[in-house]
Amino acid sequence: MPNLTSFRAPLRGFAALALAALLSGCNMVVLNPSGDIAAQQGRLVVISTLLMLLIIVPVIALTLFFAWKYRESNKEAVYKPDWDHSTQLELVIWAAPLLIIIALGALTWISTHTLDPFRPLARIDAERPMPEEAKPLVVEVVALDWKWLFIYPEQGIATVNELAAPVDVPIQFRITASSVMNAFYVPALAGMIYAMPSMETKLHAVINEEGVYDGISANYSGAGFSGMRFKFHGMNVADFEAWVKKNQAEGQKLDRETYVKLERPSEREPVRRYASVDPALYDAIVNRCVEPGRMCMKHMMAIDAAGGAGRAGLSSYALTTVPKGESGLPATTLATDICTPANPVGTPVAIAQ
Repeated sequence: MPNLTSFRAPLRGFAALALAALLSGCNMVVLNPSGDIAAQQGRLVVISTLLMLLIIVPVIALTLFFAWKYRESNKEAVYKPDWDHSTQLELVIWAAPLLIIIALGALTWISTHTLDPFRPLARIDAERPMPEEAKPLVVEVVALDWKWLFIYPEQGIATVNELAAPVDVPIQFRITASSVMNAFYVPALAGMIYAMPSMETKLHAVINEEGVYDGISANYSGAGFSGMRFKFHGMNVADFEAWVKKNQAEGQKLDRETYVKLERPSEREPVRRYASVDPALYDAIVNRCVEPGRMCMKHMMAIDAAGGAGRAGLSSYALTTVPKGESGLPATTLATDICTPANPVGTPVAIAQ
């Protein structure tokens, strides 16, 4: 009767072959993207990995070699208990990593500036420079709890959990968040960019192939984080224009009142379309003044930069109740007695003009 151990080697080989077959069907989108920025970042990952492997592979190989060569049973290995230095070996040990670090440093410096997300694109792909007359498609991105809002200011439309752009047209993303920090990421298009409340980050990218790609949130943001997914559609120009017209025909109006309701936390939201958008909505979202009666962050910062404005500068809801004599003084500055150990309440005790 055959021994079961005799079947182990063929089974291991079959398992390895089956695993390789399964992995061959995987789409490693980070290393095989459809956008030029993501393609450059993918090449950067490959080059950096290969440079590091120039050190890692020899070290692992030599470790195994020395362990085998100087094993206890090998009586032919030369034993030198008093050996402690070799100039030639020291040169190899230190020079090789130093050269790798220099190469990685140069690569990092160049790519950091070339792939700066705030920098407008200089090319469509590796073979085509960006035409001087090319105008980017502007998309305003808002990370909500737990969904994505995309506003197209030039087209006057907005969508929830659906993004589209024409192929070979530069895209300028303006990105913010409504509450907690998040991260906007379309692996096939470009790298991850953080979305932060009261701030705006930017991303310039281009999609070079038609298709439907996955977009995700790459930063944990609470209970509905895992459902913050959307589809990014790369289209030809005609299809994109048809998509815009479809939104204009089927959608509703996105004004401040509608946004306040949309902003409420919800999970796994379906695609929504808005045929028109309040032109000032995105700016109000960034400055956290969508709700009626709130003072915008930019106005608060302007007051602070001017030296303060009494109690009125501390609360946007106090504007109508503070006496005009205190809030209306021109070019006033609050004394340093505010928020000191002697005055922990923070009451203004002196105002100098």
